[in-house]
Amino acid sequence: MTTIDRVPPPAASAPDNCLPDGFQVQIDMRCARNRDLRFLVGGSPTRMLRLSDAALGMTSADGRIEVCDGATRSLARRLLDSGIANPRPMFGPRPDEVTVVVPVRGNQRGVDRLLQAIAGTKVIVVDDGSPDPIRAAGPGVALIRFDENRGPSAARNAGAVAATTDFVAFLDSDVVPPADWLTMLLGHFSDPSVAVVAPRIVGLSRADHGASIAERYENGYSSLDMGPDECSVAPGTRVPYVPSAAMLVRRSAFEGFDETMRVAEDVDLCWRLHKAGWRVRYDPVAEVSHDHRTDVRSVLDRRRYYGTGASYLADRHGGSAAPVVMSIPMAVAVVALLTRTRIGMAIAMIIVGQLGMKLRRRLGELPGAPVVATQMTGRAVGFGVWQAAGAICRHYWPVAAILAIFSARFRRLAIEIAIGEGVAAWIRHLVTEPSASPAMGPLTYVVFRRLDDLAYGAGLWQGALRHRDLGALRPVLTK
Repeated sequence: MTTIDRVPPPAASAPDNCLPDGFQVQIDMRCARNRDLRFLVGGSPTRMLRLSDAALGMTSADGRIEVCDGATRSLARRLLDSGIANPRPMFGPRPDEVTVVVPVRGNQRGVDRLLQAIAGTKVIVVDDGSPDPIRAAGPGVALIRFDENRGPSAARNAGAVAATTDFVAFLDSDVVPPADWLTMLLGHFSDPSVAVVAPRIVGLSRADHGASIAERYENGYSSLDMGPDECSVAPGTRVPYVPSAAMLVRRSAFEGFDETMRVAEDVDLCWRLHKAGWRVRYDPVAEVSHDHRTDVRSVLDRRRYYGTGASYLADRHGGSAAPVVMSIPMAVAVVALLTRTRIGMAIAMIIVGQLGMKLRRRLGELPGAPVVATQMTGRAVGFGVWQAAGAICRHYWPVAAILAIFSARFRRLAIEIAIGEGVAAWIRHLVTEPSASPAMGPLTYVVFRRLDDLAYGAGLWQGALRHRDLGALRPVLTK
């Protein structure tokens, strides 16, 4: 048993952006209209790329590119960074080059279950001041104990410093990975600029029969679940961060979790690495099971706790933590739409029409340019309305509640948004995962989603008032 008083994080080195020979990327064919690879529209945020004849010559008919020289290397990197293509590495580190670090406080049952699941892997269990000391023994298992609770960041950093392998996997004591999860994810590190890879996190108990309403909600719509689509991870994108409940990191890139943060430390790590030039990947091909909370009170209290982390993020990362990021013209159009007046509708149509025409000119000779411009403009408007609706129900609900008290018109609007956004989100889950049966019906989901938003928003305002800084509530408007 070892006691560590101070754990400095290892120094990070600059990322190497050169993809190795033999590395492959796959263009997301949903970005190619009618499978025409000359013009690609997609990514997050949405953009358009035009492939030159030379680039098309490097690309197979199904959108696969293999790195073999400087030109293919540059093309593959551009496509990866745009989010229009995803990596298909053919090689990578071995599982024996990974040490699993398990931070824990008072969850002996979870530790026992996890150690059984990852038997044969190098493991460092860090007991973060548990009242009853954690027991962890077995081949390749080491134990570090803190005499007092220092938080998950400090525990993870201690384990990372004690590890001697080039890669470290962080697993919370309440998760259970499949046997081959490391093999499925390690290939991403053949890209030397990748610092973090994370799996999808799903419910440990997937059966709805006999499950509480909170457990069904967590199994189907947990905030730890980043969805079924692989992608790069960056602030302001569809997947802005990955949770530290299960993640793989390259030790040479790892700067350590911020030990002053006991919430949102995983978001902070992802954003610091992104700012330093490293890549973070999310790959749901591996699914790690999480032992979700099963009662409403604990689920909502956890959401409130997550909300308090927004102030820390706003202080460190500014606009990346903003609840709304939108161009000024789009913001005016969205507000005009929400007035539900003829004048508002006219203003919105004029602005959206101008944005659509501007985009149409930029598309130039793209086949079907008017249709593509209309689709992209409509998508942008829809995303703007979605942001506004989410902000009213989640981030700004105390303000919305006050307005609803004094304005019958706003009250009707708020009720319609609360119901409409919730139903749209439920349908969106059905569309993105058509093979999965819904965890609950639309009415139950809408009610629980609104409770989720109320809890998170309460935590957000609690953190903002505690820090006397409204940065986490400040929208970002661009030209």
